[in-house]
Amino acid sequence: MAGESERDQDDFKFDLQEFGEDNRSGVVIASAICDRLKTEPCCLGIDEAGRGPVLGPMVYGTCFCPIADKERLKEMGFADSKTLTEEKRENLFQKIQAAEADLIGWAVHILSPNQISNSMLRRSKYNLNELSHDTAIGLIQKALDSGVNVDEVFVDTVGMPEKYQAKLERIFPELKITVAKKADATYPIVSAASICAKVSRDHAVKSWNFIEGRDYAGKSYGSGYPGDSETKNFLSESMDPVFGFPQFVRFSWSTASNILDAKAVTVEWEDDDEMPDDVKSTPAISSYFSGNKTNAANAQKKHQFFTDRSLHQVSFI
Repeated sequence: MAGESERDQDDFKFDLQEFGEDNRSGVVIASAICDRLKTEPCCLGIDEAGRGPVLGPMVYGTCFCPIADKERLKEMGFADSKTLTEEKRENLFQKIQAAEADLIGWAVHILSPNQISNSMLRRSKYNLNELSHDTAIGLIQKALDSGVNVDEVFVDTVGMPEKYQAKLERIFPELKITVAKKADATYPIVSAASICAKVSRDHAVKSWNFIEGRDYAGKSYGSGYPGDSETKNFLSESMDPVFGFPQFVRFSWSTASNILDAKAVTVEWEDDDEMPDDVKSTPAISSYFSGNKTNAANAQKKHQFFTDRSLHQVSFI
């Protein structure tokens, strides 16, 4: 999770201000770690929310508690977040926060739409499954680095559970790891992680800051899933023919890319072979050094469009 900000929260307020101010990349938000979590063997669960939608972030959540208190989680009423109403999820998340002093720790990793799409469209293959695996691995490692005495890990699978479990066991050979389908409905600690992830995503979507400057107040996004008619209408109405979609949209999703193909301005790139020799000629190596005052003075400032999308010029591919 290098290059992304991390924040520990010592109160019961769920604060997404940092992500709201700059939603171009990801953020990790974590609870305080009580002494019991450092001294007693703990179980840790991991689940995600927002993997499929074309709108908004994907969020991975983790919860951990002493193994001796597994039954207390059942008594608190944890279940798969997808089967609960928004009000019930909020109430359960408040219970999690209230139990931070002596029972539960948690963390969420919010991955922005921009980060997801840039990762998936890299020249070297990096699909959503790999991104999901790496995010889960990062949350396990963060818990260990924070001093949590993790002994058991339960993960809701992405892809084949056997392969995913073997991958995690190679990375964390000292841990007892279980990867399973529908783990959020089977293991209360994964259900608690699911609550953290879903509540985080709900808050992030509701408070989304459209840095593009356009006013989307009152516009309905629908569910955010590609098949939703309201979501499709929002995609169609929010697309600029030159600059594309706001960063709320995962532009790598086929639903979005199909709209770009149909409605965006076509760009034709010149082939190097068609360029005049004086344009193709390689500049002197000295021109790249900052000590060349002429080049420094004439250097063009990067447009905000590229800064917002974390796009950088490269000298080779």
